[in-house]
Amino acid sequence: MKKISPSLTLLALAINAFAIGSTEFISVGLMPMIVNTFNISLSQAGLTVSLYALGVTVGAPLLTILTGTWNRKTLMVSIMGLFILGNLLSAFAPTFLLLLVGRVLASLAHGIFMSISTVIAADVVRPEKRASAIALMFTGLTVATVIGVPLGTFIGQHSNWHMSFVFIVVIGLIGLIATSILVPKGLPIPGKINLSGLARIFTNKSILMSLFITAFGYGGTFAAYTYLTPILEGTFRFSASTVVIILVAYGVMVAIGNSLGGHLANKNILPALQKMFAALALSLLFLFISASLASQPLGLIATLLLGLFAFMNVPGLQLYVVQLAEKFTPKDITLVSAFNIAAFNVGITLGSFVGGQIPKGSSVVFTPLGGIIIILLAMFLIRLAQKDQASKL
Repeated sequence: MKKISPSLTLLALAINAFAIGSTEFISVGLMPMIVNTFNISLSQAGLTVSLYALGVTVGAPLLTILTGTWNRKTLMVSIMGLFILGNLLSAFAPTFLLLLVGRVLASLAHGIFMSISTVIAADVVRPEKRASAIALMFTGLTVATVIGVPLGTFIGQHSNWHMSFVFIVVIGLIGLIATSILVPKGLPIPGKINLSGLARIFTNKSILMSLFITAFGYGGTFAAYTYLTPILEGTFRFSASTVVIILVAYGVMVAIGNSLGGHLANKNILPALQKMFAALALSLLFLFISASLASQPLGLIATLLLGLFAFMNVPGLQLYVVQLAEKFTPKDITLVSAFNIAAFNVGITLGSFVGGQIPKGSSVVFTPLGGIIIILLAMFLIRLAQKDQASKL
């Protein structure tokens, strides 16, 4: 049988990531329509986002434990099947409760996909290319932010919100077909995962610290990103149509940063992450200064710089925990990856919460400072991790 090219396998993973990334935030743009359809409040409609995030956080480690003995290709096909089922239920849900059920099913697929696909991406390439491979897989999520979510929202606005979920189902089907053809059958199977694996993970100082680094380092961005549109419109006085263009450009910069981050993290991950976090903190500081001056040119530059550095750290953060798992808990690599996916979502919640509290006592202009504080915590933990590594040499 002809060997499948790693590039084609990564392409299949990226297509699936595009589908999954498109559905994560699709309901944000559809909320007014969902409110009108089911005659519910905006806060109730917000459950389509919050329950999804909760499903990813819980589902990633839980389903990873339950599927440890599954063939990896069979598991990936099943994950995309669950994803399609969840979005089909959402698309044709006759009640709001069933819409929520559909969202939760899709979120469960999201959580386990991200943990499994990261390990697959690292397995199909040479060791020195692992971070780049993970970055390529995550590019699917980035493209979803730039194209998938706006396109899905556009479809809903010009037909109805049901068709937005149908659009995502179609992308999911393409991903399912790509998985069936391009993901190899003989990938390593982690084996049965038991509760002792949880003990091994959460009693290992290095792995536990890495999860906090992920939560703080990734989550800091969301203190400002959550309020980026109000900052662009209210502080910099960009028009709504201009903001859409800026956000697309922001997404393009995210894609560039993600790719660069993968290359930078292929060697010496911790020093690379430290530099990425420093650049991110400086970009947030620049955004704060630009907002304080209410300068449109500076605001545009600051937004693009934030996009460049915001998620540059993702490939390195994911590869770092995989490497720690290979070293300290080789039986639990996939489970560690799953907990890191959960940590990403904890970071989103943390950053958004901190950012949400700042405008209550001051102004939305100060949200980048909250992000800087969170990122500095991640940098402090990286410094501790570096010292710990040096002491063991």
